[in-house]
Order: sequence, then structure tokens, then C-alpha cells
Amino acid sequence: MNKPETIEQFYRNKLNWVPDSLRKGVGHFNVFRLEPYTGHGAQPVPYSRKDYFKIGFGRGAAQIAYADKVLEIKKQGIFFGNPMVPYRCDLTDEKQTGYFCVFTAEFFHHFGSLNQYEVFKPKGTPVFELNDEQCDVVCGIYERMLQELNSDYAHKYDLLRNLTWELLHYVMKSAPATSVEKHEKNANERMSELFLELLERQFPIEDARQRVVLRSASDFSNQLGVHVNHLNRALKEITQKTTSEIIAERLLQESKVLLKHSSWNVSEIAYSLGFTEPTHFNNFFKKHMDLSPTKFRNV
Repeated sequence: MNKPETIEQFYRNKLNWVPDSLRKGVGHFNVFRLEPYTGHGAQPVPYSRKDYFKIGFGRGAAQIAYADKVLEIKKQGIFFGNPMVPYRCDLTDEKQTGYFCVFTAEFFHHFGSLNQYEVFKPKGTPVFELNDEQCDVVCGIYERMLQELNSDYAHKYDLLRNLTWELLHYVMKSAPATSVEKHEKNANERMSELFLELLERQFPIEDARQRVVLRSASDFSNQLGVHVNHLNRALKEITQKTTSEIIAERLLQESKVLLKHSSWNVSEIAYSLGFTEPTHFNNFFKKHMDLSPTKFRNV
């Protein structure tokens, strides 16, 4: 399994540049027309997980290798990609037209949990075939995204969040899901979903008195009533990550948001994230970000 493609790698591979906003680590959104990335000169996209979300719409046939299945769009449709599942989209029509948007989980911090929606769940339905009327509505939403992104409006990213929700809910309400082989969830899939649900219940942190309690693999295994080795094996099979890696990534994500968007001092943030000492939080943050929390806040 290839390593997850980061949002920075996406920009380097597609555009040969990286937006300054990515380096701030507090959330990112962008929307593109599909045409520049199709045709004979298009670079092949590897089958891999990505560390960002993607919603892609295309007029034209496509095949999507998603987890262990190949999903097909015969004429026109929309695809929802999430960071938990490896995928690759192969556009089989030369004259493919459409749009796609990419965004990080941090972009929706405090605005809802994307993982609760079926289209973004590891075993959910990510592909929808659309009729002409539905395509017109979807194209209109993407065009409004492009218009807002290029505007000078101070609150345009709030509007872009709303437009993303509008796109998500419109498709889920009006488009029949593409037929995909159904199967019972195995024990590891169920265990992974229970773990992720427990993890996400602790976030977002909105009050300095709030504290993350479940912080280690053993904390979660005790809560789930399984041996820690069983939990580790289940998560490794489904996510290709260890329990500790997933917990650390979520703590790091929350710490970056709190450092950039709250007035709490570093000690208060450390406490809310469950660190017994601010120095432990400093060491954790430096290990993953190569700079101290204070320096990150001031970048």
C-alpha cells in the first residue's frame, strides 16, 4: 500500500506550487475545473489514500478503484473521496468535463463531522450516477464555489462551507446510489468504526475546562472491552495505521486549530488535550511539526 498522498503533494503534482494557507495547518479548501487535468497529457493518479477529502463531478464515463472494488460511472456522475479509503479515478472519456473540490478535515472544524455521512464512511456509497437535470444543479453549485473563491468577500470561506454542505445534501437526497456489491461488515470494520466514533466524540474542544480523557490505545481498548492487540490489528487492517498513530494525528489536528483559533495559552491547550505537563505537549508538538507550539502560533 502506498503512503497517503498529502494535500501538499496533490498541489506539487498537479500545479507545481503549494498555497501559503497550507503551511498554516488550520484548514484548506479549493475548487477546480476538471478539463485541464484530462486528456492525453494528464498525469496518472496512483491508487492510494489521501489525507484530504475530494468531491469530483464529471460528464463522461469513469472507473473508480475504491478499496477492493471497481465502481463505474457510465455517463455522468459524482464521487466522494475520503482519507480512510484508498482510491484512484480513471476517466475513460477523452473529452471529460466537470469540476472537483478538495478540502481538509480542519476546514470543517466546529462546523460538523464529515465522517457521519454515508458517502464518507469507509464502507459507504461514494459514487452516484446523475441525470441531466441533476448535473445542471451540481454544475451550478460548483460555479458558485468558483465565483466565491475568486471574490474579495471577507467571509467567503463560510459560504464555501455552506456550498459544500449544499452539494453533499443535494446529491444524497436526489441521486440514486450506483449499484455496489453489498456485504456484511467484518469484525475489524465494526471495531474500527466504534474506535473512530469514540475518538471523535471528544472533539471539538470548545471550552478550556474540557479535557480529552481517552488518549492511549489501552484507554480505547478498555472502553471497547477488547485486548489492545486486537484493537491494533483491526485498525492496522482497515486504516494501515496503528491506534497510537491515529490518536496522535487527531490530537495534533486539534492542537493546531486551538493554537490558531483560540486565545488559550499553551498550558491551557496542553491540559485540554490531556497532557499532564506543558513540556509533554511541547515535545509532542515539536516531534510532529518540527517547531514549538508558540512558534507555530506566531507563523
